[in-house]
Amino acid sequence: MKTMVRCICSILFALSMIFISQYAYSQMNLNSMLKPYLSEYELPAVAAAVAKDGKIIAAGAAGVRKAGTNIPVTINDRFHIGSDTKAFTALLAAMLVEEGKLTWHTTIGEVFPELLGKMDMGIRQVTLEQLLSHTSGIPTDNEEVLSVYREAMFQEGNLDDMRYWLVSNWVKKPLTFQSGSQFSYSNMGYTIAGAMIERKTGKTWDELIVERIFIPLKLKTAGLGPQASLGKLDAPLGHAIIDGKIKTFLSGPNGDVPSLLGPAGSAHMSILDFAKWAQWNAAEGKRPPHLVKPDTLKKLHTPVIDVSAKKDTPPGTPPGGKYCLGWGVTAPEWAQKPLLSHGGSNGMNLAHIWVDTQQDYAMVLTTNIGGKKADEALRAIAGELYQRYAKKIKR
Repeated sequence: MKTMVRCICSILFALSMIFISQYAYSQMNLNSMLKPYLSEYELPAVAAAVAKDGKIIAAGAAGVRKAGTNIPVTINDRFHIGSDTKAFTALLAAMLVEEGKLTWHTTIGEVFPELLGKMDMGIRQVTLEQLLSHTSGIPTDNEEVLSVYREAMFQEGNLDDMRYWLVSNWVKKPLTFQSGSQFSYSNMGYTIAGAMIERKTGKTWDELIVERIFIPLKLKTAGLGPQASLGKLDAPLGHAIIDGKIKTFLSGPNGDVPSLLGPAGSAHMSILDFAKWAQWNAAEGKRPPHLVKPDTLKKLHTPVIDVSAKKDTPPGTPPGGKYCLGWGVTAPEWAQKPLLSHGGSNGMNLAHIWVDTQQDYAMVLTTNIGGKKADEALRAIAGELYQRYAKKIKR
């Protein structure tokens, strides 16, 4: 019996070592691939992962947590994903639609009837779907919007109280165009959508994203706000180019966007957890956990409006293509076909996600610096990964 037990243990150990070595090889393969991009594009760190049929088939991380140090990043380090958080907010909204607490056509006026007396006539008719597709008529971030953000952060109460204050003050303002007629990337719109979710559930958006998405999907490294702990270098710090030099941003008030903007872009997680999220979307409901029906997930991935191609769009915002609900659809030159995608940046970090639902294939990429060169780097890496992995898949 002891001999049999030892034999079984030896077999299990051998199998585990094979698995570990295969994964380590895959990870090391990407590490060596990623390393040259650090110097070429002046990145402190970069991470990437590829998923196919529900499995992460390659992953890696290279560089340092803080520029000028020798503290290396690891495959489990948390990276900020910015506006890639919007897809999580859209999914939360979809859950409430399935539960009958909201519909895609529920308006701001219907959710906040006590504010109707001071609401602009146009904004009271803006729907949940228009908020999530950036077709509401609420403008992109400008000085007036930023001023309201700043004032909201000084209000008393929890984050849902601050978001309600933001809603009650912004709804007085007229739309910049008729809702549903154009595209205008709006963080304010997503924050209002988050407030609508909060009103219908009685919980903060921040609680809901953890309880209803992070935990069921087992995104153990996922969190909100700056990816590093206050006063620690336990994650890659954000960086920005200021006056031609790299500046490091420690965790703190200026280490991320205001926390009330969580629904628009405050999540962070490891590249492996980011890949889990990507591959779950790539399956479009074929794999558990079944957080929404497959048709509902497909709706989130279905284009609503065309996005005019513009030069010099800020990294993390749609450069063109089409926009769905929390997702974009673009056809990069290296894919030569439309892919589900999104970018996210708080100006100090940058993340890209690419999903091919037809092939059940996904790629995620992150770096701890913002700016144009970082955006070029992630697009170049995505192209190399697509050529290396997606091109080998039989169509």
